[in-house]
Amino acid sequence: MSWRPQYRSSKFRNVYGKVANREHCFDGIPITKNVHDNHFCAVNARFLAIVTESAGGGSFLVIPLEQTGRIEPNYPKVCGHQGNVLDIKWNPFIETVIASCSEDTSVRIWEIPEGGLKRNMTEAVLELYGHSRRVGLVEWHPTTNNILFSAGYDYKVLIWNLDIGEPVKMIDCHADVILCMSFNADGSLLATTCKDKRLRVVEPRSGRVLQ
Repeated sequence: MSWRPQYRSSKFRNVYGKVANREHCFDGIPITKNVHDNHFCAVNARFLAIVTESAGGGSFLVIPLEQTGRIEPNYPKVCGHQGNVLDIKWNPFIETVIASCSEDTSVRIWEIPEGGLKRNMTEAVLELYGHSRRVGLVEWHPTTNNILFSAGYDYKVLIWNLDIGEPVKMIDCHADVILCMSFNADGSLLATTCKDKRLRVVEPRSGRVLQ
């Protein structure tokens, strides 16, 4: 009887991707060299946002998806933060609204014009201050509009109600820097990973750690 391996071979093992044509790529973007662990980009059905290298503050590009090819060095930016931008996330309910967080301890909400940026944007729709140290992560609630979560280097997660522009709850159960956070499909549970080597499943409404 011949020996058979316990694993199943992938049917994709001999499938190779094809590099897109240059005119279908985004070229010439000065992507940030920040050493933080975030993706530094976010995309929705209309726009691609990318955190860029900049001096004297933080900025990111917002490019319509159909505008491929080389991006000019003087292309308009969103540049209102006083420190490096660490994370950006598109609002899942409104395609022109994006949240950003920064080393300047602020979270900001931006509304991008329908056709994209024509000039630099420096004025945010909302500026949110509640963290005592830099803010590394933002995450929109998946089922409730205008509810945003932010995680800072003060080891706290703040839940913001953007209708009033204030935090409505603070989750203070972490002993070190929060590295990642993610919701389940209906937003009833929040999972976080932390530098203390623990993964926590939290109930956002009560702030209680379930596991």
